[in-house]
Amino acid sequence: MEAGGVADSLLSGACVLFTLGMFSSGLSDLRHMRMTRSVDNVQFLPFLTTDINNLSWLSYGALKGDGTLIIVNSVGAMLQTLYILVYLHYCPRKRGVLLQTAALLGVLLLGFGYFWLLVPDLEARLQWLGLFCSVFTISMYLSPLADLAKVIQTKSAQHFSFSLTIATLLASASWTLYGFRLKDPYITVPNFPGIVTSFIRLWLFWKYSQKPARNSQLLQT
Repeated sequence: MEAGGVADSLLSGACVLFTLGMFSSGLSDLRHMRMTRSVDNVQFLPFLTTDINNLSWLSYGALKGDGTLIIVNSVGAMLQTLYILVYLHYCPRKRGVLLQTAALLGVLLLGFGYFWLLVPDLEARLQWLGLFCSVFTISMYLSPLADLAKVIQTKSAQHFSFSLTIATLLASASWTLYGFRLKDPYITVPNFPGIVTSFIRLWLFWKYSQKPARNSQLLQT
């Protein structure tokens, strides 16, 4: 096997390994829901948006014929669907959760209908779908900015998951290199914000991990 082929295989394996590690972080929430038989302190929206993101990238990978994208996002979609079903099982107020799920699935189906029925050219369909996936992924990586502001305000990083931050950094870096290797900007560009936000999180860990929250200090005085 040529050196380039070995590098591609290693990079593809890194994408699969680190991304599935990132997706499996929801297993702790799954265990918490089963043990407490409740959804206290568990957020539903990240499960749903990640599932939609997986299904979108799965379609892009199938259209592009990319095995790495297909494997990662197939497993990711199954894991996120499992998390959603368990959340629905233990959630006492299912109506709001079902409405959110129906709304995002409706948007996804409308988008797929547009791409597959109204865009007959394969190359144009791939570009539009890639653009949709890129924008959605960037929005997901930028969505925790409110949490970053909260950490700076309270001077405490206790709500961050260090392992998830490392997994996100490694996965984002792997996919950025993978997209660069394939000369696919739809893969490269949306993963770069994941690297940036991960380094910001690591800096906040370093700065605030040893400091108690400002609010708790005020309560003690």
